[in-house]
Amino acid sequence: MTDTVIRIHSAASEIDAAAWDGLLALQPARSPFMRHAYLDALDASRSASPASGWTPQFITLWQGNQLNAACPLYIKDHSYGEYVFDWAWANAYEQHGLTYYPKAVVAVPFTPVPGARLLARDEASRTLLAQALVAWCKESEVSSLHLLFGADEDIAACSEAGLMLRHTVQFHWTNIAPALGTDVSSLPSEGARFALGRPGGETGRWTDFDAFLASLSHDKRKKIRQERRKVRDAGVSFRWFRGTDISDADWDLFYRCYARTYREHGNPPYLNRDFFHRMAASMPEAWLLFIAERGGKPIAASLIALSAGRGGDDASERPLVAYGRYWGALERVDCLHFEACYYQPLQWCIEHGVERFEGGAQGEHKMARALMPVMTTSAHWLAHPAFADAVERFLEREGAGIENYMDHLGERSPFRTAE
Repeated sequence: MTDTVIRIHSAASEIDAAAWDGLLALQPARSPFMRHAYLDALDASRSASPASGWTPQFITLWQGNQLNAACPLYIKDHSYGEYVFDWAWANAYEQHGLTYYPKAVVAVPFTPVPGARLLARDEASRTLLAQALVAWCKESEVSSLHLLFGADEDIAACSEAGLMLRHTVQFHWTNIAPALGTDVSSLPSEGARFALGRPGGETGRWTDFDAFLASLSHDKRKKIRQERRKVRDAGVSFRWFRGTDISDADWDLFYRCYARTYREHGNPPYLNRDFFHRMAASMPEAWLLFIAERGGKPIAASLIALSAGRGGDDASERPLVAYGRYWGALERVDCLHFEACYYQPLQWCIEHGVERFEGGAQGEHKMARALMPVMTTSAHWLAHPAFADAVERFLEREGAGIENYMDHLGERSPFRTAE
């Protein structure tokens, strides 16, 4: 591959959308957040821009007119919006009179969703891209390189290129029940079969939300029913809209809720209204909106992202994965957050045969709603040799702690076992 040409782009719009999405379609762990339209909307809306501390430097590898590999790269002057926390590393640099920023990040801004980051036509191209990233970071004299929430293929290429690995824990729900009489320490395997509430079923998926509840232990089942009852007794009902059925007024309502909840926590929202306007125009099939109403008045909304079904981006196809993303409320109602962000989406996923619901970063409380622990991996390279050695030792200790944490979580399965 000696005739490979490496190009640096200051915006996604400089890269042909069909070529980018064609590479994405080849990846086993693709998500809607790596689509050209999504990344371009982050740029064009200036949600992720130099002004917000995300300076894009997209990297592409070409052979002639063929795009062989590509990734989103951002130069950062802070660590906000990443969800893999390295503030302690930055502080240590500062204490030793060194500068940690700027650094380079291969990630989807504000999006802690595991999946493909190094889009490549083959493993050789992926390895070459990882090596090119390290070489570019050395030449650019940034302190470090961080690939966040990568797919297995990305992590293997990064490891081969000399990056260090770091593990974190997320919580995902799978539309299949573990068998009774077994201890559940992680997500059920793909070959597992449903044991409750679906006699004679072939797919192993729950038939409805009540069948899902029947698979949980008594205390978890009781708690969920109590939380849902509180929302109903408060007079709150829900409607959902998908794709082009989400009107401009619905998007406006959602953004009002989303922005208000961010500001109530003392932070401006990461994404602006123009970003969601672009999402409605360029990839509407990727979004599912739940609106909570009381007395005919909308009071809250939650926005869920959907993967494309098998075979393409046709909105009529069954989505395989749902991603919990954003929510907000104009009024306070007890347990409304759980209903809007977990129970309504899970009920929809069951009714529409969705295979997995990813709940986002952190949150042990998600286990009580049957979102089970899953380990995610990021890769890191530091230019300073002494700090690289110190971080490597830290990651070894942290990794052992993560394994113990996963073991601890595995002992707290929400699913019931045989009496």
